[in-house]
Amino acid sequence: MAELTFSESWRTHGFRLEIEGIPSVPITKVTGLNEGMTETIEQADGGDTIVRKITSGIVKFDPLVIERNMDGSPNDQIFQDWFNEMFQLNGASGGSSVRRNGAVVKMENGQEVMRFAFFEGWVKKSSFSDLEAASANLFKQIIEIEHNGLERITA
Repeated sequence: MAELTFSESWRTHGFRLEIEGIPSVPITKVTGLNEGMTETIEQADGGDTIVRKITSGIVKFDPLVIERNMDGSPNDQIFQDWFNEMFQLNGASGGSSVRRNGAVVKMENGQEVMRFAFFEGWVKKSSFSDLEAASANLFKQIIEIEHNGLERITA
């Protein structure tokens, strides 16, 4: 048998979502896996002919955007319940104080190889794909989760 002379890259299709340590509903796409970013400040000093670039020191994170298929199963209720805890049209709302920790878990050949843990997440937005009579597309829910940090953990 021939020996590999290179490392084979992981695929993007193996992943799952956990909320509060519980494997969540099946999801089809995750975006926003950003370990953090900071603004750049341009510092010009009198007499210099160049502008130096420095960090603002404030770290920001992109929201996680989760896509999932709607199928009428009990899984549809998980994000609806979380959203309803936060935002009520009539009555008391918890708003962004209703937070959950979670993780996007990267799987390769059925084994966890990495996770992106997020902290103090809250549902910023819940929306659905367009309905279109002439289309054969799947009906999806799109959830935006704001959070206070994303940490990459290698298994």
